[in-house]
Order: sequence, then C-alpha cells, then structure tokens
Amino acid sequence: MKRLLYILLFAFISTTALSLTSCREDKKDAGDKIEEAVDDTGDAIEEGAEEVEDEIDDATDDN
Repeated sequence: MKRLLYILLFAFISTTALSLTSCREDKKDAGDKIEEAVDDTGDAIEEGAEEVEDEIDDATDDN
C-alpha cells in the first residue's frame, strides 16, 4: 500500500512539473533583446526621416 502511494505521488509530482514547465515562454537572451531593440530603433529612425523628407517636399512644393 505504501509503495502504491509513493508511485502515485511521484506520478502526480512529475505530471505537475511537466505541465508547468511546458507552458513557459521561450526566454530570449540579452543578445536577442539588444538586436531586437536596435532593429526597432532603426525602423523608427527610418520612419522619422521619411516623415521629415515628406514635410520638406510639401514645404518646397508650396513655394
């Protein structure tokens, strides 16, 4: 009886541990986070430059 209890307890703990660890998100390391931030910043700079270029074009067309 005691052996059966230990087997069931082990199965319950194993199942719980596996279900909790399988739901975790993939963690990004510092290099991936930095690379993503640099890419986002580069995209924002490009968009800002395009907006400035459009405003300059609009201002020169009016004159």
